[in-house]
Amino acid sequence: MAGIYLHIPFCKQACHYCDFHFSTSMGLKEQTVRAIARELTLRQDYLQGQAVRTIYFGGGTPSLLSKQELQLLLATTKQLFKVSEEVEITLEANPDDLTPDKLQELREAGVNRLSIGLQSFHASHLQLMNRAHHAQESLQCVKDAQAAGFDNITVDLIYGVPAPNHAIWQEDLATLFSLGVQHVSCYALTIEPDTAFGRWNKKGKFKPAEDEFTAQQFEMLLEQMWQHGYVQYEISNFCLPGYESKHNGNYWRGVHYLGVGPSAHSFNGQSRQYNVPNNKKYVDAIAQGKLPYELEELSLADQANDYLLTTLRTIWGCDLNKLRAAYNYDLQALHAGYLLELQEKGLASVKNEVLYLTDKGKLLADQITLDLFLEGEEA
Repeated sequence: MAGIYLHIPFCKQACHYCDFHFSTSMGLKEQTVRAIARELTLRQDYLQGQAVRTIYFGGGTPSLLSKQELQLLLATTKQLFKVSEEVEITLEANPDDLTPDKLQELREAGVNRLSIGLQSFHASHLQLMNRAHHAQESLQCVKDAQAAGFDNITVDLIYGVPAPNHAIWQEDLATLFSLGVQHVSCYALTIEPDTAFGRWNKKGKFKPAEDEFTAQQFEMLLEQMWQHGYVQYEISNFCLPGYESKHNGNYWRGVHYLGVGPSAHSFNGQSRQYNVPNNKKYVDAIAQGKLPYELEELSLADQANDYLLTTLRTIWGCDLNKLRAAYNYDLQALHAGYLLELQEKGLASVKNEVLYLTDKGKLLADQITLDLFLEGEEA
């Protein structure tokens, strides 16, 4: 069953770490929403009749959508696609948008899963990252969402924020567990070049945390998640049993998905499509009935690498038999020595023809995956 992703490229202000496509100007917001609805019509055959199990509003800040805009996009999606009765409808939200009235609107529109970008419960870290909300809102919005009847809530936290010690991270985790949310996504602060942090770092005005400091916080995270009954089903994602994100699970399992909106990506197993990351160019193209995307055809080697990249991050691991059968890649034959080295160092294990990374290995997941990639057209 497929998924649909809708990119809402608007934010109140720019976070200092974010390199996603967004605009802080709302001038094109209404036109962009109408264009997204139109793109859904233009691309209604992309999923080839597959049932849609997940609808995901990402961004940007989808909680900036009005009730009417959200209803338009959902109604259009349900009209054009075969949407499952048990569809998971997720909306990313900033805490400062989640008033009781807004939460009620979201419920009435059909949103049944909230993804709340808390990032921290501490004022100093929120100010450093230039978040639009304050610390009390981080806490209160979750309680308000629970009171409004949302029983499938995920929150985002960021670790590895420069600090004298781990006290703030420990307090953030303690506050998180007191809320009892069903799902948590935790990401290390990364310094991307085209962000405020990236530019400051280049000028020597901002110093990122040391790798060891960040790794220690990740290890604290793993230990405490386990103690509180959360399952780490992907490197950055944790859930109480039964509350895995179905939509993100699509990405990691290679399920087909359609992405609409400026900068959105689509995947059908054989190719990827990348919408133009420019709101005006996007709106103008859609108005002319054109689809403004770049197409990347995936070779067998590309598909094998995609499978490695996604599955090695998960609790399900990388099925070596599938690599051989579907992608003509015998990883064990080509990398026998390296696999043995990974196992001897406690970074990976192989059980029943499935390759898994250990907790220690997950700290090096990007490098390990890169080492195992096929190059060119080897497959």
